[in-house]
Amino acid sequence: MNTVVSTDNRLKEIADKVEAGQRLTKEDGIYLYQSDDLLTIGQLADKVNYRKNKNQVYFIQNMTLYFTNVCEAKCAFCNFKKTEGDEGAYTISPEEMIEYVEKNINPNVREFHITGGHNPNVPFEYYVNCIKTLKKHYPNVAIKAHTAAEIEFFSRMSGLSYKEVLQTLMDAGLDTLTGGGAEILSERYRKKMGVGKATTDQWLEIQQVAHSLGLRTHATMLYGSIETIEERIEHMLQLREIQDKTQGFYVFIPLAVQPKSTEAGIKRRTAAVEDLKTLAISRLMLDNFDHIKAYFINIGTQLTQVALSFGASDVHGTLVEERISHAAGALSPAGLTRDELIHLVKGANRTPIERDTFYNEIRRW
Repeated sequence: MNTVVSTDNRLKEIADKVEAGQRLTKEDGIYLYQSDDLLTIGQLADKVNYRKNKNQVYFIQNMTLYFTNVCEAKCAFCNFKKTEGDEGAYTISPEEMIEYVEKNINPNVREFHITGGHNPNVPFEYYVNCIKTLKKHYPNVAIKAHTAAEIEFFSRMSGLSYKEVLQTLMDAGLDTLTGGGAEILSERYRKKMGVGKATTDQWLEIQQVAHSLGLRTHATMLYGSIETIEERIEHMLQLREIQDKTQGFYVFIPLAVQPKSTEAGIKRRTAAVEDLKTLAISRLMLDNFDHIKAYFINIGTQLTQVALSFGASDVHGTLVEERISHAAGALSPAGLTRDELIHLVKGANRTPIERDTFYNEIRRW
C-alpha cells in the first residue's frame, strides 16, 4: 500500500509511527480527532487493517433475541426499556422464545445475540434457564448473551460473585458476552447520562474475570452525545490495557448514538465524517485488537461500505430483527440477508468471509 503523504507535520509524525508499527499515545489520538485530514487518517487505518486482515471482511449469520425489555436502569440514551406494567413491557418464558425462534430461524444461523433489560422482577435462575433452554434446543448455535453491566446486575440480585455468575452462565451454555454496557468508560459521563448500571471499574473488572475463565468477549463505545474527545480516547486506552493483559476481546464496536425522540436532548445524529473518523481512530489506537466492526444498524449500509476503507474488517451479521437501536430511532434496516451482506462487502471491493462467533472461517465468497 502507498505511503501516506500529508502536509501537516504533526500528522506526518503520527503517520511515521504507524508505518513503523509503533503504538500511538493519548495525545496522538486526540490530535487525530482534531485533524480535518479525514482521508489521511482513513489511509492510515486502512494500512493497519490490511496488515491484520488483508482485504477480508467478516460477517456472521446471527439472530437477535430479546427475553425482556423491563429494566431498572434509567439511561438517558435508551428508548428500549420499559417499567413493569408499562404498555409494551414484556418478559417472555424460555418456552415462548423457542416458539419464536422456530418460526423465524433459518438453518444457517450460527449465533443467538441476546440483549435485554435489567429486570429485577425475575430471579437470576430465569436468565440461566433462558440460556439453558436455548442450548438444549439448538446445541450447535453459539450463545452471545449479556453485557458486563448485566453480569454486575446478576451479581447484586443473586449474591454471587462475578466469577460465580459467569461460571453459572457458562455451565448453562453461554459462549461469549456482548459488548454493551460500556457506553463511555468515564464516571463523569455515566453520572451525567444517568447510566444506572455498572461503573467503569466494575465493567472493566468483569471483562477481566470473564477472560480469566476463558470466556472471550466484545467491547463497544457509544459515542456522539456529551462525551469529550479525551473521554473517547481514554475509553479506547482502557480497553487496550486490558487487551495487553488478556487478549480476551474479539472485536471493538463503535456505536453512534441514536436520537431518542424528536423531543429528546439528543436531537442530532452523528455526522458521517465523525463516524468514519471514529472507526479509523479506533483502528489506529487499538493496535492489539484484531477487528473493528462497522455496525450498519447505527451508520447505515452505504457508510458501512465506505468504512471498509477506513479500518473496519467486520460488518456484524444478518440480525433478523434488531430492536434496541431502532427503538431509539435508527433509520437502517432491522436486518440483512446473507446475500445482501455479501453484496455490501463485494461492492467495497473486499472479500466477504462468513464466520462463526469465534472468528473461525466458515466460507469465503
